[in-house]
Amino acid sequence: MDLQNNQAFLALEVSALSIAFDPVEEQAPVAAELGLDESALLIDADGEVSQAYGVLQWAVATTFVLVNEGGKVVWLQDYGAEENGGRMYVPMEELVAAIQAAQR
Repeated sequence: MDLQNNQAFLALEVSALSIAFDPVEEQAPVAAELGLDESALLIDADGEVSQAYGVLQWAVATTFVLVNEGGKVVWLQDYGAEENGGRMYVPMEELVAAIQAAQR
């Protein structure tokens, strides 16, 4: 919900997309509960997209990736990993700063 309500994030005019292995039947209710548009969901059942972006290296797939318009990964962080505190949340200030740095 923070993405939809954070003015600094909204001002960046970037798109957010959730990529998950879970079937759409499981993702859709969660998306609705969080107020997400289903068009912001990508079901990556076979892991092809996740593999292409190199995010399968962690046991917990709570990886946040910024991809530029050219398809290049410009920032990647796994917040579920123990070495990153095990949190499954990116602080909005950190996310906005990473996006601003990638846009330069």
